[in-house]
Amino acid sequence: MKTVILAGGYGTRISEESHLKPKPMVEIGGKPILWHIMKLYAAYGVTEFIICCGYMQHVIKEYFANYFLYNSDVTFDFSAGRNDMIVHRDHTELWRVSVIDTGLDTMTGGRIKRIEPYLDDEPFFLTYGDGVSDVNLRELYAFHKKSGGLLTMTCVHPSSRFGNLDIAADGVVRSFREKKAEDTGWINGGFMVAEKGILKLIEGDTTVFERGPLEKCAAEGLLRAYRHDGFWQCMDTMREKEMLEELWRTGRAPWKVWEG
Repeated sequence: MKTVILAGGYGTRISEESHLKPKPMVEIGGKPILWHIMKLYAAYGVTEFIICCGYMQHVIKEYFANYFLYNSDVTFDFSAGRNDMIVHRDHTELWRVSVIDTGLDTMTGGRIKRIEPYLDDEPFFLTYGDGVSDVNLRELYAFHKKSGGLLTMTCVHPSSRFGNLDIAADGVVRSFREKKAEDTGWINGGFMVAEKGILKLIEGDTTVFERGPLEKCAAEGLLRAYRHDGFWQCMDTMREKEMLEELWRTGRAPWKVWEG
């Protein structure tokens, strides 16, 4: 089974970092958030990935091309008049990674449509390259297969920074409490499972996957929701990046399911 990761957007809301690299390559704990997402899938035995690139796609390609350089100790030996590299304590992942340039301005649906030649006929995982979670992918897949839908999305309660006020007409605050995640309702958190038939609902590069295809899928009764009450967090802003960094630094990263 394969995992498709959407990693081609401009990441304008985190431009402090994305002007130098694509948002999926912004680091948490010294590793790109893309790496964290892939480690999550690999923990459940899913080790074949298709990364849909666009903006600064060469950065993602170079990262995987030089994976040993980033993750191992090396010696550069010029003594024989050559540039020999000796890898020590080599550490890599048992992954197969296809990095596909799906166009600079292609919409999410168009990116998925463009990687159709790299898919086979079985279902595939699909997610965004900027969010982490502790969702149980094995249970998600089992739910999808049992539901009979064309696509199952993991639905989550996003966190909120702000508290709730109950304000009377005269301006008196009758109550205040910190906002809870469940106050925000359910949203699409990514971590989807799709049948290949979903591609038939995508017209081309200008198709926004979350609009036409998913709206039509829902209208036909073929869209399913897998409710996840555990941890989920996207990384749209520097504040969210710093929060994820703190969780990782202090050993409290819930998405680190590949250990323990």
